[in-house]
Amino acid sequence: MRSRGSPLSLMMSAAPLALSVLDLVPVRSQQTSAQAISASLAVVEAADRLGYRRYWFAEHHNMPAVASTSPPVLVAAAAARTSRIRLGSGGVMLPNHSPLVVAEQFAALEAIAPGRIDLGIGRAPGSDPVITQLLRQSGTTSDVERFPDNIRDILALSSPEGASLRFTSGQEYAVHATPAATAAPEVWLLGSSDYSAQLAASMGLPYVFANHFSGEGLERALGLYRSQFRPAVDGDEPRTFLTANVVVADTDADAHALALPQVRMMARLRTGRPLTALETVEEAAAAEQTDGLAAPLISWARERWFIGTPDAVAERLRSFATQWQVDEIMISPVSAARDNDPMDAAPARLRTLELLAAAA
Repeated sequence: MRSRGSPLSLMMSAAPLALSVLDLVPVRSQQTSAQAISASLAVVEAADRLGYRRYWFAEHHNMPAVASTSPPVLVAAAAARTSRIRLGSGGVMLPNHSPLVVAEQFAALEAIAPGRIDLGIGRAPGSDPVITQLLRQSGTTSDVERFPDNIRDILALSSPEGASLRFTSGQEYAVHATPAATAAPEVWLLGSSDYSAQLAASMGLPYVFANHFSGEGLERALGLYRSQFRPAVDGDEPRTFLTANVVVADTDADAHALALPQVRMMARLRTGRPLTALETVEEAAAAEQTDGLAAPLISWARERWFIGTPDAVAERLRSFATQWQVDEIMISPVSAARDNDPMDAAPARLRTLELLAAAA
């Protein structure tokens, strides 16, 4: 294991591979949102201690198994409990929000944790159509067609120079996300489509492909991003990393048991079944004996997710990063809880981070 404060990496032949964390703040059965958030904050503390590069919170809404509805609030809480790791959103779903509000929130976070804030921005709603309509009652800021302009607005508003409005009379009006800013959060564009890859390339922004969703279209998206990249500043080069669902345990059998509740949750999403809080390992195993919900997806998950013992998963991550020519993988630790785990802790997710760090 690396010493405290040193960067964690899995050594590859060409360059070290950095590891980061994506957190949806999972909510298990019988668990409150307060307990789920407490568990995630303990995980981010561990990630900071173990040397992970960054820790991002996702934005999802009205999902029984996800408590990550407000990334900036969670980032602020994590900033108070960490000292080194970069913190951010993975991502803020921009059509749900006013660009000025997003810029103000992340400018404040940059002031709280200078040099440690990432603003990951996505275009998806992060929920179902009904919730999307409730989120987007803010007028023209909810227009998805304005997405590129809204990103440009955030970049300008967040900069120390700020932005200016010009009225028809010719008068200019200065706008700053926060007064006397000395730095800005680093903006990343997130997505899993050609559109997001091409937009990031055209704006010279770093790009993250959401591989943990399915991985479909990865090769094309990275190819478009790298081939069409236009630097915003001389010397800028394409920067990208990938996300991946990861479960690490002491044995293969334990790892696959810990992954089953998330596989069953994915099966519910794919088949349109009602969503529930995340099952425990024991609940999932018992239910699978009667309904076989996860059976069609188990082989798929084993092929695309990174499930197993520390050395085996570390080697697969090295190969994955080498294949796609990235120097960072953001893991989503999808290890589920057991019946007797404390409600305000996530021992299996924490163990995934610890075992992977030890295998570096």
